[in-house]
Amino acid sequence: SIGCDDYLGSDKVIDKCGICGGDNTACKVVSGVFKHTLTNLGYHKIVEIPEGATKINITEMSKSNNYLALRSRSGRSIINGNWAIDRPGRYEGGGTMFTYKRPNEISSTAGESFLADGPTNEVLDVYMIHQQPNPGIHYEYIIPGDNVISPQLLAHRRPGEPLNGQLGMPESTNHEDEDLHRETDTLTGQSAGTFPVIQPGRFPSHQPENQVPAVQPPRQNREHNWKQIGKTECTTTCGKGSQYPIFHCVNRITHEEVSESYCDSSTKPIPEEEACNLFPCPAFWDIGEWSECSKTCGLGMQHRQILCRQMYANRTLTVQQYRCHHLEKPETTSTCQLKICSEWQIRTEWTSCSVPCGVGQRTRDVKCVSNLGDVVDDEECNMKLRPNDIENCDMGPCAKSWFLTEWSDRCSAECGDGIRTRSVVCMTNHISSLPLEGCGNNRPSETTPCNNGPCAGKVEWFAGGWTQCSTECGSGTQQREVICVRKTEGNFDVLNPYECSYLEKPPSQQSCYLKPCGSKWFHTEWSTCSKSCEGGFRVREVRCLSDDMTASTQCDPQLKPEEKEPCNTQDCIPEIDENCKDKYYNCNVVVQARLCVYTYYKTACCASCTRVANRQPGFLGRR
Repeated sequence: SIGCDDYLGSDKVIDKCGICGGDNTACKVVSGVFKHTLTNLGYHKIVEIPEGATKINITEMSKSNNYLALRSRSGRSIINGNWAIDRPGRYEGGGTMFTYKRPNEISSTAGESFLADGPTNEVLDVYMIHQQPNPGIHYEYIIPGDNVISPQLLAHRRPGEPLNGQLGMPESTNHEDEDLHRETDTLTGQSAGTFPVIQPGRFPSHQPENQVPAVQPPRQNREHNWKQIGKTECTTTCGKGSQYPIFHCVNRITHEEVSESYCDSSTKPIPEEEACNLFPCPAFWDIGEWSECSKTCGLGMQHRQILCRQMYANRTLTVQQYRCHHLEKPETTSTCQLKICSEWQIRTEWTSCSVPCGVGQRTRDVKCVSNLGDVVDDEECNMKLRPNDIENCDMGPCAKSWFLTEWSDRCSAECGDGIRTRSVVCMTNHISSLPLEGCGNNRPSETTPCNNGPCAGKVEWFAGGWTQCSTECGSGTQQREVICVRKTEGNFDVLNPYECSYLEKPPSQQSCYLKPCGSKWFHTEWSTCSKSCEGGFRVREVRCLSDDMTASTQCDPQLKPEEKEPCNTQDCIPEIDENCKDKYYNCNVVVQARLCVYTYYKTACCASCTRVANRQPGFLGRR
């Protein structure tokens, strides 16, 4: 195998600094990610590329609507300057060639990038044209290290003198070669004061001064020599191409071409590149790709960039549009339609209100339907035109009543005084036609006293056994008797509690919980009877509630308490009271004036007031 030093069997390779056989210490890799959050639209500087940088890579980390831009420190725009977006391609700047890549706008998720081999001969600034949140810009380049040969040092060395074991290009004594090098440097943009660093091993190292150089043989007259007989064809027909001279072996006297074996191959001139066809190519319209349609459905717009461009020196330059006036300019905007838009459809009527009284909500089914009749995502339809699928509903004010369970069957004490319990809860009354009172502050009692008879004699600070739980399910209480006694011969004497006050008294009551009650029937108090005599009725509301006091359907229907019952079934015949008589002849005036509510008139006109009271029906809903 051949190494980078052109010697067979050599294992030398070019390191990342571009040096054959180097150890990567002659340069420094600079890299990072620009992640700053930007607020203002426009050009924002990202990173500065110093002079002498190589292996330049500026890449957007993901696709966005932002653009990268490149400008020299002198202010000359190289790529995407002055709010003009250039086409992807190769652009010369800073002494090197940059490759500008912008992946397809629709099919790719990769971002833009600038790539260049370098080295740069001036400081360059990279910008981002900010239009949306920054996805991050990765930048990387290589700069020479401290041990890199400086161009200033090369300018002061003697011809052929080595520097750090390497030789620069030897100075030529042939004036034709000097002119050819000068022309080449001018075309490639290299300054006359810059010299390339030659890789080690390309030329023999300089001999030490104490070594005797070998004697060169005298130059002999040769019969054959190399002669330029023409040039290669120009690589382009316009816009600055390149061509090379053609050298053949000829007889020095007759100038006839002979086989190359007659000439010394080591003296054959190396063809140098020459510029040709320097006149510019005709301008043309550079047509960009269409942007994405402005709407995902229905009629929208799409745009593309049209630039007048001209080829010169293998570069495509943007020029004034008047240079393309000989050509018809393509359209920059066009209508587009990806598909027909979907529409909203109301599939169901409004549901019933979520509450029987008060303010609730009702709903209906609203779907986005495509032109083919399929249900699609809501984003396919215009959200601004979406019909409401939920609204408030007012079912009127709610009444409230006390709901009660039946009293527990067991007394909390087996003997002596105890209590029985029931559950009481204030809930909304869903049957507004019932003559029920509001809950108010008169909460019905949850306990009632009970007594299963006197207890037998007990023992001192003596605690009897706990009674059964006051409820068969849910939370209840247990009672026990605690007394202070004294044991005598065969008897126990009950003492006053203060006799045992120095002892800790055991508790006489505790809470208990046997099991969850599950669903139970609750009911309100009976309403006022609809009539005072001859048979009326009174009502109450009955509900099935679970342990957490929410509506349930698990109660036994056969145990449901009555919701309506008769009342005041007695006849309306007034009782005759010999002591109840009218003392005045004009008691009818007292009745008309509604004075019977006063004790004096009720006694003085007893018969008239009693007769009127018996005729009055019961008041429904009286407070």
